[in-house]
Amino acid sequence: MTIELLELALLGAAVFFAILAVEQSKLVRSVIGLLGYTATLGILFLVLGAYPIAILQLLVYAGGIVALFIFVILLTRGVEE
Repeated sequence: MTIELLELALLGAAVFFAILAVEQSKLVRSVIGLLGYTATLGILFLVLGAYPIAILQLLVYAGGIVALFIFVILLTRGVEE
């Protein structure tokens, strides 16, 4: 019973962060929403017992790609065409 509630809470948080990532007008806030989404998805995989996928999700997506996005946004800030 409590595992189902935890899964529902994680799915609700994932939907919230996905909407936050899409609807934000500022890029850094959008990337933070993407980080929240990928982190909750990794935790959901961990709860469901898919340990290798959870580790890859948290390390590769939540760690590497989101850090790369933030780095690129901060490097290109103020560049006008």
